[in-house]
Parts: sequence; structure tokens; C-alpha cells
Amino acid sequence: MSFDTPHALQSYWDLAVAPVQADALAATLELGIFDALATPQTAQQLADGLALHTPHTALLLELLWSMHLLERNAAGSADSYRCTATALQYFCRDSTTFCGDAWLYRLHALRDFGLQLNTLVRDGGQPAPYQSASGVNWALAARQQIGQEQRAVTMRAALSVMERIAPFSSADTPLRLLDLGGGPGWVAIALAQAHARLQGTVFDWPETVAVANANIAHAGLATRLDTLGGDLASDEIGSGYDLVWCSSVLHFVPDLPASLRKIHTALKPGGVLVCVQAEIAATPGDAARVLPYYLGMRMLGRHVTRQGELAAHLQADGWRHVEQYQASDFPMAPVQVIIARKAATAD
Repeated sequence: MSFDTPHALQSYWDLAVAPVQADALAATLELGIFDALATPQTAQQLADGLALHTPHTALLLELLWSMHLLERNAAGSADSYRCTATALQYFCRDSTTFCGDAWLYRLHALRDFGLQLNTLVRDGGQPAPYQSASGVNWALAARQQIGQEQRAVTMRAALSVMERIAPFSSADTPLRLLDLGGGPGWVAIALAQAHARLQGTVFDWPETVAVANANIAHAGLATRLDTLGGDLASDEIGSGYDLVWCSSVLHFVPDLPASLRKIHTALKPGGVLVCVQAEIAATPGDAARVLPYYLGMRMLGRHVTRQGELAAHLQADGWRHVEQYQASDFPMAPVQVIIARKAATAD
């Protein structure tokens, strides 16, 4: 018998303990511990500064060290701790890529759904949507969790995707962009900053694009970027676009084929759709990275396609040169990048 082989139950025991680690991270964010540990401190110093219980603080710090969120160094009679590079970048509020509020929102929303699962499977119906303390407030979401995720993750990932795509990769080409479901507008801002001849529109709910307007103005891009508020299912999204960026939007539309036709109409001949969203893989290991995040959405009747299904739908609808690849630089679930071109006039 090999003692290096985990027991068949080990992964399920790991599931049982994972909430302790999640709650440790949540408590650390809520208590401001990461911010305090931007510089090294002992447990005593940290507890004195934040009015915490010293022995329990010391135990929490050791757990965070085991989670690769803190570094530990011997400091005389007591160890000192400080944030790792990852914690500094993503969990300290002074960082431009802070996404602690976004992570906390995701934790609470998933946990809220999980508590409903027994009843949903037994009785049917739809899960009640998670309500934060502020209720459904799209403007606040755009400033906090959505904005944080875009600034910490999506901006850089979008640039990585778009740099592979003509015509964006040609800096001398004038372009008109639609950032569909663009929220607070950080992706459109990043693309405009990277391409001097790009102009564009951010489309989302009216209260959300009000936040995008402020961000665009602060970035000094008001002459090149504008916003359009509305509902993709029922309102006009404009026309004459060279590029449409669409990230995790098509899950939510009531009529997927109709939305794809609307996007097709909005593009110029030869225009490009770049769609980034999760799909369900065919193997259990890969599917396991997607299904837990999207189970609640699927019970609400949202669209979570099988891997390759959306690309096949686009090909069947007459889009040209449809290609797909998996992107690994988005956290949470792995996503598929689907690139489809509208036929040129000569076709």
C-alpha cells in the first residue's frame, strides 16, 4: 500500500474544510488585516493596532500563511507576518487591482444559493436571487464588485485576447467598438488606451453606464468613448461597429438566437464578434471547474452552453471564420474565447 496515494474520500473531506478557509479570508478582508500587513507585524502588534484578540489573531495568521496569503519570518521571540505579492495586489485596498469586495460578493452569493439547494431539488422552483445589503443596485455593483473584477482581471485579459485579432492588432486602423454589457467601462477604456484610433460605445443598463460615463471622463476619453443605456433584449444597440466585445453577457439574454442576430446586424460587413464566456466541458474534471459556479444560473433558466455549442450556432447562422480557444487568465471558471466574423460585402 502506498502512503503517498490520497484516500478516495480525501477530496470530499477537502470540500468540508474549504468553508473554514473561505471564512478566514472573508474575516481577514472585513477586519482590514491585509491592509495592516502591507508591512511586517507580529500577531501582538497587529492585534494591538486593530483591537483584536491576540491569541486567536496569531492562529488566523498561521492559517493565512498556509494559504499562501502571508509570508512569515522569525522576529526574535515572535514571528512576523506580511502580505504576499498576491495579497498585496488583490486584497489590499490601496491597490489599483483590489478585488476584495468582488470576492466577498461572490462568496456570499454562492453560499446563499447553496443554502437553497435542498429545497430546490426537492420542490422545484427557482432560486431566490442573492440580495446584498443594498438590494439590487446596478450602479453600486458597477463601482464595486463588477468594477473591481474588470480592473483586476478583465482589462488585461481583454487586451491579451484582442491583440491576437485583426483589425485591433493593426494600430493604424480606425476602429469602432461596442463593449456590450460593458458595465463600468474599464474594458473599453483599456482598449481605447491601447489603440489610439479606436472609438466606441459601452452598452449596459442605464444606471450602470452612468458609472461608465464617470470612469470614461476620469480617464480623459470622453471624446472617443460614449455610452448607451438599455436592455439588449428590447433596445437598439447601435450599428456600424468594427468590433463587438461581449464578456459573460449571453448567459442572461432571454432569446439567445435573437441577441446574436442583433449583434450581427450591428456589425459592419467583415466586422468581428469576440465573445468570452464559460461553457460546460465534456469531461468531469474540466466540467467541475464550471458547473458549481453556474448551477444557480442554470436553475434560473439561463444559458450555459456546452463546449463548442455557441461556436456551432454561429457557424450555422452564417458567421464566417468562427474559431474558439480556452483562456486561462480569467479566475473563477475557465472561459472560452469565441471569435466570429460577419461576411464581407463581397462574399
